[in-house]
Amino acid sequence: MSAASVLTSAPFAADTSASAGKSRAPALGWWKRASFSVVHALAAALLHGLSLRGLYKFGRFFGTLEWLVNFKRRRRFAETLRNVLGHEPTRRQRRRHTHEHFMQTRCDKLFYLVFDCIPREQALELFTISQEAFMDEVAARGHGVYMALSHHGAQHVIALLMALKGFKVALVRDRREGALRQYVQRRFDRLYPEFRRMRVLFAGGYPRETYRCLKDGFFVGAALDVDRVPAPNQKTEEVLMFGRRRRLPTGPLRIAIRCRSPVLQAFVVPEKNFRYRLDIVGMLIDPDLVTDESTAVATAMRTYAANVEERVRAAPSIVSRLLS
Repeated sequence: MSAASVLTSAPFAADTSASAGKSRAPALGWWKRASFSVVHALAAALLHGLSLRGLYKFGRFFGTLEWLVNFKRRRRFAETLRNVLGHEPTRRQRRRHTHEHFMQTRCDKLFYLVFDCIPREQALELFTISQEAFMDEVAARGHGVYMALSHHGAQHVIALLMALKGFKVALVRDRREGALRQYVQRRFDRLYPEFRRMRVLFAGGYPRETYRCLKDGFFVGAALDVDRVPAPNQKTEEVLMFGRRRRLPTGPLRIAIRCRSPVLQAFVVPEKNFRYRLDIVGMLIDPDLVTDESTAVATAMRTYAANVEERVRAAPSIVSRLLS
């Protein structure tokens, strides 16, 4: 396997480099650490008593209970479902997709929480990568690879599995990352201290860190489907996605082209019994074939948006960011 890395929008490892220290996420307070420790102990006990498959069934049962009582989140997901499908879903569609969303989200969190309790060999058996040979072939060019992801599926789980599989990992994460992810990150660091050399980048940080990662041969990527008001100096591309005009950031793709780094698009696919698959859809940009940067980026973003639409509409229950 090539010494590759994946950069996702979800964190689980700390960078000990001096440059990362200036932008490190705030430390967890003692109360949150204690609370998560109790929850982790309970989840670990369930894993020991029920087995991994039994824990998966428990997660789906607990997700069903959440689905029954959390009316506010159900309404938010129903709004997301309307936006994704482009029409009012039938009552049966709304119930089925919403129920599955609650169950899968709970299972993702449970698996993430007890990951350090699962033997390495067993965890690796739960993870597959489609077109892994192609991914390694692209990485072998020696200029790094940018991975265009989206808010579809549990990227933080895939990041853990990728690191365990032997890929060097650099991560882009929100400065307001969830406390659970910070807690699991620290447990993972203690369990696998060799991964402390992984790099961490924060969204909105200096682009030189992205340049550095690509030049060092990393896979560098993040979810691009973020429709925000751009900063004055931020380049974006307008695409049609889910029936709306959205302006998506293009800076990462431009950096990839300038570093001669291929751009791949991938999706996270959860499967039964805590199995996960990273689907490599294909190459959005081959820098060796680029003659005009702006044209290449515009074409790539349209293809990216079309692929996101197709995948999300086929499996709306695993969206990881509720759209408004």
